[in-house]
Amino acid sequence: MRFLRPSFIFLVSLWGIFMTQAEPLGPKANHGLHFPALATRWDEAIPLGNGMLGALVWQEGDVLRFSLDRADLWDKRPVATFSQPEFSFDYVYENVLKGDIKPVQAIVDAPYDREPAPTKIPAGRLEISQAAFGQVTSVRLDLAEALCRVEWDSGVVMESFIHATLPVGWIRIQGVTEALSACLVPPPFGGGDQNQEGVNSLDGHDLRALGYPDPVLYEQAESTQYTQQGWGDFSFVIDAEWRREGDSTWLCVWSIQSSDAVSTPADEARQTIKRSLQRSFADDLAAHQTWWSQFWAQSSIAIPDPVLEKQWYLEQYKFGSASRRGAPPITLQAVWTADNRKIPPWKGDFHNDLNTQLSYWPCYSGNRLEDGLAFLDWLWEIKPASERWTQKFYDLPGLNVHGVTTIEGEPMGGWNQYSCSPTTSAWLAHHFYLHWRFSMDREFLRERAYPYLQAVALFLQGHSIVGADGKRQLPLSSSPEINDNRVDAWFRQTTNYDLALIRWLLGATAELATELGMQKEAQAWQAALSEWPDLALAEDDGRLLVAPNYPLKESHRHFSHLMAIHPLGLLDVAYGDADRRTIKASLDELDRLGPDWWCGYSYAWQGNMLARAGFGERAAEALRIFAECFCLPNSFHANGDQSKSGKSKMTYRPFTLEGNFAFAAGVQELLLQSHAGVVRVFPAIPAAWRDAAFSTLRAQGAFLLSAERKERKVASVRIVSEQGGLLRLANPFPDQDYSVLGIAISEIHVNSGILEISMKPGQEIVISHL
Repeated sequence: MRFLRPSFIFLVSLWGIFMTQAEPLGPKANHGLHFPALATRWDEAIPLGNGMLGALVWQEGDVLRFSLDRADLWDKRPVATFSQPEFSFDYVYENVLKGDIKPVQAIVDAPYDREPAPTKIPAGRLEISQAAFGQVTSVRLDLAEALCRVEWDSGVVMESFIHATLPVGWIRIQGVTEALSACLVPPPFGGGDQNQEGVNSLDGHDLRALGYPDPVLYEQAESTQYTQQGWGDFSFVIDAEWRREGDSTWLCVWSIQSSDAVSTPADEARQTIKRSLQRSFADDLAAHQTWWSQFWAQSSIAIPDPVLEKQWYLEQYKFGSASRRGAPPITLQAVWTADNRKIPPWKGDFHNDLNTQLSYWPCYSGNRLEDGLAFLDWLWEIKPASERWTQKFYDLPGLNVHGVTTIEGEPMGGWNQYSCSPTTSAWLAHHFYLHWRFSMDREFLRERAYPYLQAVALFLQGHSIVGADGKRQLPLSSSPEINDNRVDAWFRQTTNYDLALIRWLLGATAELATELGMQKEAQAWQAALSEWPDLALAEDDGRLLVAPNYPLKESHRHFSHLMAIHPLGLLDVAYGDADRRTIKASLDELDRLGPDWWCGYSYAWQGNMLARAGFGERAAEALRIFAECFCLPNSFHANGDQSKSGKSKMTYRPFTLEGNFAFAAGVQELLLQSHAGVVRVFPAIPAAWRDAAFSTLRAQGAFLLSAERKERKVASVRIVSEQGGLLRLANPFPDQDYSVLGIAISEIHVNSGILEISMKPGQEIVISHL
């Protein structure tokens, strides 16, 4: 192989040519949404958002509707039974040993379905009569500008956006010469039965079950403000003002404020609108577009599968709309709470047995660490509440997090095996670890990542016992959501789900202690790891079992027993034949048992695992099935098979977001991997993909990579090192000569097909085939 090292000027020039000719440039018009009519259901609406505020644009009859939301609107009333002394692990343990968990279910499970709160709540609606506008001819969501545009055959045009950085939404309607008929409609919160029989958390209680008083309205000629008192001392305000500009243009500006954010929400909402109107629609739109332009510059892809490419851009848009540092993290529906006069599916809560974790998978390699910190900031903020719950429920120090929580981290209940799982915080700790590995932020390592992992490890060691074989185990174990919430969902032997999380956690805690120079602590955590058994494997083919001597018996939506493969990476094809055998057999078992009882997120998760294992065609097919069969027309993940084509017997449609974002992570796994200590570009590309490219995806070690593939061969790879360090890059040109720009030939060491390059902070290099 040959190496060339031109001047730095030539490096910049050559990379400029690469950027112009090959690098993807963000979303294009065909990546957005385009319909001939407005949706007539809230969950098929056009979504707008900025992390704190959200809106859904749709119609009901001849009314153009904006369903408004704010991320911190919550009814936080406590669950009464959780104050009882029986709300404890000891009580659960005693009843499981008796073989009767009905008493436990009465305390932990039943309130989640029976009681309407705690819950996420919607804000209200803004409605505009469109009866005089004629027939809708076009509905568009432009991803690049995060702008919704609706056109009618009369020439009326509506444009709407939620400001990217301010708590304000804009609506501009052009072509209307007569008065505009518009109003704010508060949700029907009050006057209902607060104990509705037969209602469950999926179907949702009627909002009236919350029993709030009627809102206090303040109306003027061109504005309406209403204040809604919630539970306790919580309240929120929606304010909207309409203004005519010229002969045929109407403007509406709206804002929502909550008492959790400001002491005088009504005054703050009014001032927000006044300041916005002083700036103008054009000024705010320009600032909004600038933010989104910078967002799209962070990463982009170009792949020859139009279904996967479009869905990936839609997921990036939703992530940018739903997760923003300074706002609460993504809940089940984020800033798009159900607008059907009911409490949202599963109360729109923070579900930590899969949903929150999958929602943040794409932020790491997708180069959206700042937005991902919304999740980690929240986990750190609720850490004291979680530690109090750990002490109360387990009577132990350290940290666990309830599996289903309010915005303040307080327990909400649900199936007790998983809502009270002892390893929930270990899965959450994995995100602290990933942020460190992808950012190499030593302050974050020292102040956040290691303390969090250490607290979780302290709890799990205290909660474990020594079994008859001399190895540690959990007193009771489970594997979400195997056997649902029956008594046999509890296992007396530690499941592979719990064991994989514990083994990963102890190893990672030791790794971080070593990184911080805490050698004694690192040795102690390594010693603790050695006390736990190995993962349970089947004797015939080495596949992962649910628990020792307990194979996966049927199709199941949650791949909890495969955590060691993905996301934890304890097993990997790069680690040798034994791991390859286990991974292949485990993934083949999913195919053998079939997808009868899968949800959409199951396909997305399968796509990630298949990509990790190098099965590109199978991974792309799983991701394509997700996009085509489990998403509504607006791209929202609907859990069940909406195509009714046999991809699952689950055909229901509760909207949740985790499948969407797991899909995005799966596409990224096809393009870039770095989890096993080596950076690999295009590691799982389907054979049919002749050309592909990506820009500024992120690898562990804080390396930013852009790469182009032509005629099934890598053409160029650009690497920028944020923090400096050793780059170990699988040679993208194993059978080709290549040139290197930006580094001396002597600084590259080739070892078993791996290019090893010590890079300085800010340094960039380009490697291209000749």
